[in-house]
Amino acid sequence: MSDALWEVYALKYSERNSRTRADSFIFDDDHASPHAMDYFIWLLRSGDQTILVDTGYDETEAAARGRPILRAPQAALGALGLSPEVIDRIIITHLHYDHAGSLQDFPNARLYLQPAEMAFATGPCMCEGVLKMPYTADHICQVVQALYSGRVEFTGQDSLVAPGVTVHQVGGHARGLQVVRVKTVSGWMVLASDATHYYENFLKRKPFPIVVDLEDMLTGFDTIQTLASSTELVVPGHDPLVTQLFVAEGHSGFVWRLDNGPIKPLPA
Repeated sequence: MSDALWEVYALKYSERNSRTRADSFIFDDDHASPHAMDYFIWLLRSGDQTILVDTGYDETEAAARGRPILRAPQAALGALGLSPEVIDRIIITHLHYDHAGSLQDFPNARLYLQPAEMAFATGPCMCEGVLKMPYTADHICQVVQALYSGRVEFTGQDSLVAPGVTVHQVGGHARGLQVVRVKTVSGWMVLASDATHYYENFLKRKPFPIVVDLEDMLTGFDTIQTLASSTELVVPGHDPLVTQLFVAEGHSGFVWRLDNGPIKPLPA
C-alpha cells in the first residue's frame, strides 16, 4: 500500500506573552528580552481518516497553573467541522500538561504513546519536583484508565500509525517524547512537538531549559531534520512564527494549514 497524503492543520488554543528568552534557551546571551510562546494541537486528515496529535489543556488546568486558554482545544476542532466524539486516534507526543490534558473529552479515541513516557510519568522520577512539574496527576490517571479499558497502543522507537504517518521516539525534553512524520503534498513533514519548541532551538542548537536528557535533546535536533524532506517542513511545537509562515485556514483566526508548506522563508 502506498503512503497516503495528509492534510495537516495547526490549531492554536493558548499563548503566553509574559516570558523572556531565558525561559526558552539555555545560556542565551540575550536572556531578558521578551519571548512569547503559542500553544497548539494538530489535526491530520486524509479522506475520511482523521488523527489528532495532542490534546492541549483545559480550563481546570488553566486555572491551576494561572495560564489562561483562548479557547478549549476540543472546541477548536469545530473550525474544521469536527467534534471530539468523532476522533478515534490520538497521538500523544508526551504527557506534559499542555499536550495530554482534555483527554476526558475524547471518549472514543485510541491513544498512541511511547512506553518510556508512561514509565517515566508513573515512576520514581516523579518524586522529584523539578521533573514532576510539567506533569499533572489527573492527566496521568486518565491515561492509566484508558490503558485498562483497552484504548492505549504503545508505540515503538519508530512505528507506523497509518499509511503516511509514523512516530519516532527522540526523548530529550521528556523521556518518551515522540515526533510525528507525515506524508504531505510538499513532502515529509515533521510535527516536532517539544523536540524543538522554537525554530531557533534546533537551527541554532540552543536547548530548551526543561530537559530530562540534554544529549537526547541535541540528537533530536538532528533527527527531526533527517526525518523531514527539508528544514522548512520541520514544525516546532510552540513557535509563534508558525502563524506567520503558514496560510491561515478559513476565517477562525486560530487554524493554519501546514501541508502545503510555508509561504515565506524563515527570517534570518
